[in-house]
Amino acid sequence: MDKPLLQVHDLRAHFIGFRGQRAVKAVDGVSLSLSAGETLGLVGESGCGKTTTCHAMFRLLPPGGEIVGGAVEFDGEDLMQKSAAEMRQIRGRDMAMILQDPMASLNPLFSILDQVGEPAYYHRGLRQQTLRERVVSLLNMVRIPSPETRMHDFPHQMSGGMRQRIVGATALSGGPKLIVADEPTTNLDVTIQLQYLNLLKDLQRQTGVALIFVTHDLGIVAKMCDRVAVMYAGTIVEQGTVREIYNRPRHPYTEGLLKSVPKVGSKEALYAIPGQPPNLAHLPEGCAFAPRCASAETRCRIEAPKDITFADGHMSKCWLSEPEGVRDGSIT
Repeated sequence: MDKPLLQVHDLRAHFIGFRGQRAVKAVDGVSLSLSAGETLGLVGESGCGKTTTCHAMFRLLPPGGEIVGGAVEFDGEDLMQKSAAEMRQIRGRDMAMILQDPMASLNPLFSILDQVGEPAYYHRGLRQQTLRERVVSLLNMVRIPSPETRMHDFPHQMSGGMRQRIVGATALSGGPKLIVADEPTTNLDVTIQLQYLNLLKDLQRQTGVALIFVTHDLGIVAKMCDRVAVMYAGTIVEQGTVREIYNRPRHPYTEGLLKSVPKVGSKEALYAIPGQPPNLAHLPEGCAFAPRCASAETRCRIEAPKDITFADGHMSKCWLSEPEGVRDGSIT
């Protein structure tokens, strides 16, 4: 098999407290991999560490955030060993991010031409007419009408859906091998959401870019992704193909998320996972999900579970997933 494009091993990112306060373990031992052209869905409740994991991979943590351990290998290179100047060359050229709110990415003082063309200008050396042609091509790709005219407009002159597509064009401008889309459909209505998702899949087929899709919407994951990683309390508790996760979830948290999805025509009360996610600065002993888990045993409240990997590559971090005869955290 070809070597994965992205390999993250035991990544840990903490927010360091002031005056002796305990560190917040926002990312606590995340491991995942992604092949070229593949789509990985990263799901979980708000505050479970999805966005912080992506920022840590890009080495873009906000003030107070610190990567305290782990490795991120991208296209054969260890990003943790790169200088700040080297990371600025990699971001935009080889890996890019689409943020949840396009207005947080777009500068109101610069035209669409300036902003979409910037990565191609700095990372690909395109200038003048060649750069303009590149911008027109990208705007055509994301289905912006009359791109030769609209590229001279400013963000406030675009609708919300168009702004989101322009952010996608900017991410593609430098020709990256990996794009992280952090809940890019949250601010879009249902009709535009579907159009945008279809657009992302079309762009992926055209360019072969790998995609990490961060979302709360399990319906979007079923439509968009090849594999799913489920996060809880800063770590991945289950990981596998979409078919395996949806048809045979092996972690109680994943089961709860799937049961929480509304069913068309059902008259039953909507299921909700009881309790609240834990404080990441004061995690409970044992399994972090144990206080909310109806199946938790004494062992779950004392000892943190290890990764159990099955023969099909499905992984679950749960003692209840461990059948007899497990050796070294794997099942063959």
